[in-house]
Amino acid sequence: MKNQFSASVCLLALSLTVAAQTDDPVVMKIAGKPVTRSEFEYNYNKNNVDAVTDMKDIDEYAELFVNYKLKVKAAEDAQLDTLSSFQKEFRTYRDQQVRPLLVSDEAEEQELRAYYDNTLRQLNGHDLRLPAHIFLRVSPNDTAEQQERQKNRIDSIYAALQAGADFAELAKTCSEDPQSAPRGGELTWFGPGQLIPEFENVMYELQKGEISAPFLSVAGYHIVRLNDVKMLEPYDTLRPQIKRFMESRGLRDRLAKAVIDTLAAQENLTADEVMDRQTKHFCEQDNNLKYLVQEYHDGLLLYEICKSQVWDPAAKDTAALENYFKKNKKQYAWDKPHFYGLLYHVTTPSDVDGVKKLLKGVDESKWVQTLREKMNGDSVTVRMEQKLFAQGDNGFVDSLVFKTNTGKAKPRKGFPYAGVVGRKLKKGPQKWTDVAGLVVSDYQMECDNKFAEDLRKRYEVEIYQDALNTVNNH
Repeated sequence: MKNQFSASVCLLALSLTVAAQTDDPVVMKIAGKPVTRSEFEYNYNKNNVDAVTDMKDIDEYAELFVNYKLKVKAAEDAQLDTLSSFQKEFRTYRDQQVRPLLVSDEAEEQELRAYYDNTLRQLNGHDLRLPAHIFLRVSPNDTAEQQERQKNRIDSIYAALQAGADFAELAKTCSEDPQSAPRGGELTWFGPGQLIPEFENVMYELQKGEISAPFLSVAGYHIVRLNDVKMLEPYDTLRPQIKRFMESRGLRDRLAKAVIDTLAAQENLTADEVMDRQTKHFCEQDNNLKYLVQEYHDGLLLYEICKSQVWDPAAKDTAALENYFKKNKKQYAWDKPHFYGLLYHVTTPSDVDGVKKLLKGVDESKWVQTLREKMNGDSVTVRMEQKLFAQGDNGFVDSLVFKTNTGKAKPRKGFPYAGVVGRKLKKGPQKWTDVAGLVVSDYQMECDNKFAEDLRKRYEVEIYQDALNTVNNH
């Protein structure tokens, strides 16, 4: 009987394991590490939304995904994930997602309600007021003459208002408050204790629509109009506004910090250890969060390994770049003439030839530096740009190099004369540096593909096609 019971337990455990595997089967193993269907689906669906122009089918994406994971594995083997710089950056991204989850809805609601209740206490039965003002600044450092001038100006503005001038229009043209002037002087709703005393006292003496006489505050002269009056609305009405306001000032982050500090103190942990543990807890409950955190982790490692072993070495290997360009020169051919060189604008006609003489015999990589040192030392006498121009790109180049008048060559203010130094290229670039950006990018891609091939030789990859076929089809 005992043996029968034990056998039943084993069969039950086995059936549960099989059921779990069926619910989320392994679609591939990369360097011995299983990738479940849910993880693959998360990445595939995120990278193949309708807005993506180059959508991949599942088998195509599987090959890219394998290369991605192999690079991450190589980075882990190189212990790049142990670097303090990596850990700091990863935690920054991760914590942006996890910290808000530490805050309960109840804790947030208490904060919002407390803010509203505190506002009620500050009002102490007073209403809220919506003022507008015309403001002329007066500084303690102003001379008596400057202060008198501002006094005369505010008096003349007030006289115009009494004669029927529009308050909003005068605020737009005369007020020195850059925030409120464009809105006709209108500020925002205020209650007691929120403004400087001189302003608040006048504001609460006015009736709706009434305009004050000019008065002086610590900031300068004001004329105030009371645009509206209201009592504070009920909490439920204002709650969305209060929430937006407090979120803009880091409400959930502040509450999360309080939770983290409390847990750290209770359990004698560091803040990072608390976040590591809480992240694990939340990821066990939410697959999307788990894969998002994994995406941050793997993406940063991918960047580090590619930068150090592929991109930077390829970009710095000028001999390899030149050789790559020679082998693939045909792919950089073009169907219209180009010009590689320096287009410059100068102040006098003599400088047009002066620049050409100055640059004669100078390597083109040092043209800009030479002109800066020789001609722009004390003052700017030449404006310049050095790059590859296609016919039709620039009116000056079209006129000076290709001898076509497009009507786009309008003289630059202060630099009315233009000249060029460089090479006219009819069929294609002469040097790899003529199209350096394209060559570097293409060579980096070639090196990246070679890197992936080498990794596939170093690590074992197993793809389970039957399981892969069930992706987005179960």
